[in-house]
Amino acid sequence: MDFSAGIAFFFGQLGRLFFSLGSHFSLTSLAAALVISALYFAWQRHRRGRRIRLKTIARALFPRRIMRSRSNQADIFYLFFNVFMFGVLFGWAVLSYQFISNGIIAGLIALAGPVAPSTWSPYLTRSIITAMLFLAYELGYWFNHWLSHKVPVLWEFHKVHHTAEVLTPLTNFRVHPVYGWIFANILAVSAAVANGVGNYMFGETAYQYAINDTNIILVLFIHAYVHLQHSHMWISFRGLAGRIFVSPAHHQVHHSNNPKHFDKNFGSCLALWDWMFGTLYVPAKEREPLVFGFPGSANAHTVKGELVEPFVNAAGHLKPALKPAAPLAQRKQA
Repeated sequence: MDFSAGIAFFFGQLGRLFFSLGSHFSLTSLAAALVISALYFAWQRHRRGRRIRLKTIARALFPRRIMRSRSNQADIFYLFFNVFMFGVLFGWAVLSYQFISNGIIAGLIALAGPVAPSTWSPYLTRSIITAMLFLAYELGYWFNHWLSHKVPVLWEFHKVHHTAEVLTPLTNFRVHPVYGWIFANILAVSAAVANGVGNYMFGETAYQYAINDTNIILVLFIHAYVHLQHSHMWISFRGLAGRIFVSPAHHQVHHSNNPKHFDKNFGSCLALWDWMFGTLYVPAKEREPLVFGFPGSANAHTVKGELVEPFVNAAGHLKPALKPAAPLAQRKQA
């Protein structure tokens, strides 16, 4: 059998993941996260009057308990597994995005008639559509995340992400393929609606500012601190900032197995939707004691536990709904 096409596809995906500036896991964004983390630890030591040593900073950045944990090793597997799977799933989502976006524009024209092309500056219309698509991404992310926690069948697939017992940027890849497919298509719908409405408003096609097809605002957030959300870096945004932006501490709280943190902080970059819908938890300035994962889960970090069992558990939730209803006479007797 000739595996050359599959191998070429895999390494092509890997290249786009690391070397594309618009990638959510680009080397430039990882380097930015590393620099910010190093500066943060150096500042922490300086504030406490301690010497700043490169060796000490390196140990703080890459603690052995995290690097050697089974959870982190499983995340490495997920990285390579999902590099292939996400490429396939994202391809499906692009098709639905184009179809829905064109359908929204056609529907609006049918309902309200065509709109004359805007006389605004192209820079202004592109800036507006860029902001609209970013907000649509954030809303789609929030809605998908909220659904995944609230619907038992969907939770079984999303729970895979929450089995992580330590958090690193690699934990971002710890997702079940079913969750990834649902997530990609919900994002496609939310972005398509925003794109269709925006282009109808302007009466012509307006393109967002993007880097390698990724919204430039999202790229900036990824390079600023998104990687630190899955890390041991406790950086908490407080006050108004804590109600607008999802700090690293916000998302670490989301992973906590403390009941007071359950179903909080569903946002990606913005906390606005959490604030609006009552799911916001603003973390304390100083580190809160957090424990991640599900203690006692025998199959955590295994292929059986992370990829197979979610189907079994989801089927268990669906079984009562699919069970044929008893005849009316029997129900009356009961």
